[in-house]
Amino acid sequence: MIIMGVDPGLTRCGVGVIEAGAPRRLSFIHVDIVRSDPKLSQDLRLLAIYDGLVGKIERFVPDVVSIERVFAQENRNTVLGTAQAAGLAMLAAAQRGIPVALHTPTESKLAITGNGKAEKPQMERMVARILGLNAPPKPADAADALAVAICHALRPQGALQGGEREQHLTAAQRRWAEATQQAARRRGVRRDM
Repeated sequence: MIIMGVDPGLTRCGVGVIEAGAPRRLSFIHVDIVRSDPKLSQDLRLLAIYDGLVGKIERFVPDVVSIERVFAQENRNTVLGTAQAAGLAMLAAAQRGIPVALHTPTESKLAITGNGKAEKPQMERMVARILGLNAPPKPADAADALAVAICHALRPQGALQGGEREQHLTAAQRRWAEATQQAARRRGVRRDM
């Protein structure tokens, strides 16, 4: 199963892609940051994030998109931008018939370290260890995106929002999903880092 993790943000949106194989066997595929220029208007920034997310979905054809659930922060503008980016990730997935899972930062910390209050450096080290990376992924948004993907792989039961993939698909989406999955199998999934 290919899982794309998203750490939503309006300036920097982390994207991490992993493969979940045999029980508890996880493999690194890709990590990146989708960026938008703070000097642009809000609509153009959202478009840049959306286009970047769509590009990642079309490249890696995930079976599920796991998104860090937005939580309250002191800065309303930060929460608004984060929520909008999360909505774009959900939209991009839903348009392609890909189920979405939402996980809180506490759920990710608990799944990865066993401690729901783990500090960021501990999380980054554990993400690197679980995926067999030589060093923790940087920046922090990238590590968080991989963490939410790992969280979903380790805690899949009941995590999907909206049910199974088949419930999401219209006839056109089924054709698109089948065609892109066949194309991905023919060319093989590229692994980065």
